[in-house]
Amino acid sequence: MKIVVQRVLRSSVSVNDEVVGEIGKGLMILFGAEKGDRDEAVNALAEKVLNLRIFADDEGKMNRSCLDVKGGVLVVSQFTLAGDCSRGRRPGFDNAAAPEEAERLYKNFIKKLVVSQLKIQEGRFGADMQVDLVNDGPVTFILER
Repeated sequence: MKIVVQRVLRSSVSVNDEVVGEIGKGLMILFGAEKGDRDEAVNALAEKVLNLRIFADDEGKMNRSCLDVKGGVLVVSQFTLAGDCSRGRRPGFDNAAAPEEAERLYKNFIKKLVVSQLKIQEGRFGADMQVDLVNDGPVTFILER
């Protein structure tokens, strides 16, 4: 499982020119499931992103979490995170989880975030989406489990 976490000032995701998810200050998360991923990884990554101290404190140091700043979280499924570009010029997706399993893991990840009572928004699994964001910093992390 791979996720890309970006600290944002604002972010939105659209499908067919309709905004389906939108947040202000918070985290924009791209979520990619791979073969063999388990719910334990979902739980660990959800806990990690909610408590990751990447927001500035009063002294400008990364010392506050999304929970601390009461930020929003926008999660978008990102199949291409499972892509392998190590050979040739075309990515291979043999390591990507099957769509049904990937969607189940994606939905479980969102459920784990919802209990935080932060504003949690999501894209539409399997759809052609357009993501708009203003990365704050820029601050971006890649987490794998």
